[in-house]
Amino acid sequence: MFESLVKTITTWLTNLGFSHEAASKTAGISDFLMVLLLGAIIYYISKYIILRIIKKIALRTASTWDDELLEKKVFQRMAFLIPGILVYQSIPITLDEFPGFIPIILKLTNLYIIIIFQLIFNSFLNAVYAIYQKSEFALYHPIKGYIQIGKIVVYIIVFLLIISLLFNQSPLYMLTGLGAFSAVLLLIFKDPILGFVGGIQLSANDMVRQGDWISMPKYAADGTVLEISLTTVKVQNFDNTISTLPTYSLVSESFQNYRGMKDSGVRRMKRSLSIDMSSVKFCTQEMLDKFRKINILQEYIDRTEAELENYNKENEIDNSVFVNGKRQTNIGVFRAYLEEYLANHPLVDNSSDLLVRQLQPNSSGIPIEIYAFTLETGFIRYEKVQSDIFDHILAIVPQFDLRVFQSPTGEDLRQSNAMYFERGDVPA
Repeated sequence: MFESLVKTITTWLTNLGFSHEAASKTAGISDFLMVLLLGAIIYYISKYIILRIIKKIALRTASTWDDELLEKKVFQRMAFLIPGILVYQSIPITLDEFPGFIPIILKLTNLYIIIIFQLIFNSFLNAVYAIYQKSEFALYHPIKGYIQIGKIVVYIIVFLLIISLLFNQSPLYMLTGLGAFSAVLLLIFKDPILGFVGGIQLSANDMVRQGDWISMPKYAADGTVLEISLTTVKVQNFDNTISTLPTYSLVSESFQNYRGMKDSGVRRMKRSLSIDMSSVKFCTQEMLDKFRKINILQEYIDRTEAELENYNKENEIDNSVFVNGKRQTNIGVFRAYLEEYLANHPLVDNSSDLLVRQLQPNSSGIPIEIYAFTLETGFIRYEKVQSDIFDHILAIVPQFDLRVFQSPTGEDLRQSNAMYFERGDVPA
């Protein structure tokens, strides 16, 4: 076909007045140009006809993988292979009149095909990642690091093929040469290698997942994991800033993951308030009668009083002196009230540890610590429940003849001075 085309063009050009040599050379290049034109035509046919048919078929199917292949332009880039392969196969025939140009054109065509294959493979990896992200396994085992490793391997292979093609050397020879630069390569790809190793450990040990709430103060990270890639982990903090952590740092350094808290469905509340030590005292009968009117304390007061009375009788203790025997204190009754209050609170988990305890007294009074678990794990709901509980506790403290300790304020000093002036004293 090409020979017939060359003869026809040569005869036509000769009739137009071209010399036989000029007509032959012009006709010799025309068949190559015809191949280029044919490749372009086939490409546009594939792009605007075949791809439209594939798109319609993909939209009608229930699966999503074909939609992702279309969206990531896998089929579109495969269409670029058609003119390249066509030109490569026809070069020895269409350029036989110009043997000196054949190696150059073949080399350029090979470069074109290699680059197109690299683009197709990258698009395919992007489609694989997009498909995987829609599965439930994506939350537990992120694969973006592996996808990036695959791309790096493809880039290295393409680079070696291009260099070997330009210098007419075997790719194996180029690989042998790279062995001498292994130390340099390790230095260049230190972060990707560490990230790859770290990503494998994170996934294998299920240390962190996309969507986990983690805290790593060293990198000012406290928020939700957005992405786990080959070299970095992106964390969206609660102020909507983004912290970027090296992937390997999550393996080599400590961080806090709140996934266990979310999975358990409860969140710990650990907060204390300080009681003025001078307000602690033994309970009088009048105080006990007042405390009995509190519904959740009535049973506790009666049971404890009976136990103490039996103990004092058995040991023949003189109750006329408060120091003798065992007696209830207002702070002890207060702790008992808090335990009952928390145990009956609808948003406090009764199956988890619940404790109201005294901490070491200090210059700020006696710390009473609340240790319990709420059924709300979300930040806003959790803080609201915790605040409501302590609102009630702070308001109920005076009912037990106790005082909350706080450092003197300006108002306290003003009232103290006013009291001195009323008595005619001069404050020091």
